[in-house]
Amino acid sequence: MKPSSATAQANPNIAFIKYWGNRDNALRLPVNGSISMNLDGLFTRTTVSFNSAKTDSLTINSTPVTGKGLERVSYILDIVRKMADINERAEVTSENNFPAGAGIASSAAAFAALAVAASKAAGLNLSEPELSVLARRGSGSASRSIPAGFVEWQMGKDEADSYAFSIAPAAHWNLADCVAIVNASHKKTGSTEGHAIAGTSPLQEARVADAPRRIEICRNAILNKDFEAFANIIEHDSDMMHSVMMTSKPPLMYWQAATLEIFHQVREWRASGLPVGYTVDAGANVHVLCLGEYKAEVEKRLREIPGVSNVLVAGVGGAAKVV
Repeated sequence: MKPSSATAQANPNIAFIKYWGNRDNALRLPVNGSISMNLDGLFTRTTVSFNSAKTDSLTINSTPVTGKGLERVSYILDIVRKMADINERAEVTSENNFPAGAGIASSAAAFAALAVAASKAAGLNLSEPELSVLARRGSGSASRSIPAGFVEWQMGKDEADSYAFSIAPAAHWNLADCVAIVNASHKKTGSTEGHAIAGTSPLQEARVADAPRRIEICRNAILNKDFEAFANIIEHDSDMMHSVMMTSKPPLMYWQAATLEIFHQVREWRASGLPVGYTVDAGANVHVLCLGEYKAEVEKRLREIPGVSNVLVAGVGGAAKVV
């Protein structure tokens, strides 16, 4: 083939029913299904250019990346090269407009954008499920950043059918995610390491066994636009995942003082009539979900909480796409 180039953009997503733990770490096959929402306005934009260089190269936000970061990218490029029957190395340049490694699913957006750009540059024409499977190989949650809007990732029976699909379009429900940033620095223990030790917690088995029930409640809450049911189940699921993290060996404690303060405030606000609910990914930052018409009020209140350095506000995002 002639060396070619493509650019793609993908949103991070926030999981409402969490993915935590793999039944196959190499293939990133999850121990349970999950549900998420893409975050509009937050994005990773990635360009993949196949060329005659001797090695792959990676630049993120104008900084060259080597070591593990480059290895994870080359792993996906190798899969694409095999599928397309090509040998060219690739130059990969990527940029985020939100903090990376801070519990805002930067790897989800990154590997979704990489999957779309690399496959397009290699001349492949992959279906949405195939793109979701490819993205999953780089980061499990990246499978959910491929389809649009509200997304469910089925655990599947094997490698080919563990992919994500849209359960409702972005326009279905006007939700907003007000992300309270309490720590924008890169976390010490990443999600990949966390997934690997999830099974050491005595609570993980119960969390996984109950997942289908929580998925059904969450899916129905989204489809029926039932905010009260939605807020209750996302908080419950988030607390369960962090309970597993805290009781793993070694224990993972992502929460900070401000994280806990936000939990208390959000529950008080909801009790007094404001439609809000919280969820936290692998990090200290808190995603506060609300009905879209209340986002300015929620952002204002979050900014007044000591320890909150910034608030990012996102609506429901679309699918990963070539740009």
